[in-house]
Amino acid sequence: MSTADETAPDAHEIRSLTVLPAVREDVELHTADGLRLVGELARPVGLDGAPAEPAATLVTLHPLPTHGGYMDSHVLRKAAWRLPALAGLAVLRFNTRGTSSPRGTSEGRFSEGVDERFDVQAAIELAEFSDLPRRWLVGWSFGTELALMHGHDPGVEGAVLLSPPLHRATDADLDAWAAFGRPLVVLVPELDDYLRPDEARRRFARVPQAEVIGVDGAKHLWVGEAAVRRVLDEIVAHVAPAVPVPLPRTWSGPVEEASPEAGAPADGTRTAADA
Repeated sequence: MSTADETAPDAHEIRSLTVLPAVREDVELHTADGLRLVGELARPVGLDGAPAEPAATLVTLHPLPTHGGYMDSHVLRKAAWRLPALAGLAVLRFNTRGTSSPRGTSEGRFSEGVDERFDVQAAIELAEFSDLPRRWLVGWSFGTELALMHGHDPGVEGAVLLSPPLHRATDADLDAWAAFGRPLVVLVPELDDYLRPDEARRRFARVPQAEVIGVDGAKHLWVGEAAVRRVLDEIVAHVAPAVPVPLPRTWSGPVEEASPEAGAPADGTRTAADA
């Protein structure tokens, strides 16, 4: 992990396309209904260059694929680029069935969140088989629906929801999570297109262990570095509370810069079709 000395002469400002050191490998997930899904696992780097033991693991679930969501949606991509180095976290990203990205295309077809239950389970199993500790689901928009509907797994410590629309997920799913008993952290943008903080607090009141956090000025897509930093800080504060936040804004050490194409918007949905 980095030092917090932001005055060091070799300190690099962490910008939108900054990629910090990690051990990154392409992975394949295999679902119980016979599909192959593509993904990437990023882990902290040890002193010998091999993967280090992470403090915790993020299993990420991307926004709606029919409206631009995929494993490279910008908040999830920046989590994978930054959090192994800044917070010692492992980050698993993957394309749900029928979803394409530069990494490749996952087999199968979009199923409105129904058959995606196999995708969620395959991701949790891959994290378990990789001996990744303290597994948390991190869902964004459509990904929050998958977490609420299909994330009740004993191998999961909790879930962080970003911009939950609560369209596919029902009160029955909230009740099931309440019975599951694991922590639920809900980040709700003040200016969200689908569910705003006051309504979110009312809906999530069914889950006693849910913490609903309204984020002033934010929108559904978490556009801009200030919004991304707030999301990443909140994730780390809940998943790895021993790591100080806010996270450093600079990095002393080797960095890479992603191509502009890697940072092209593919950040979720902009229409009511996220219902």
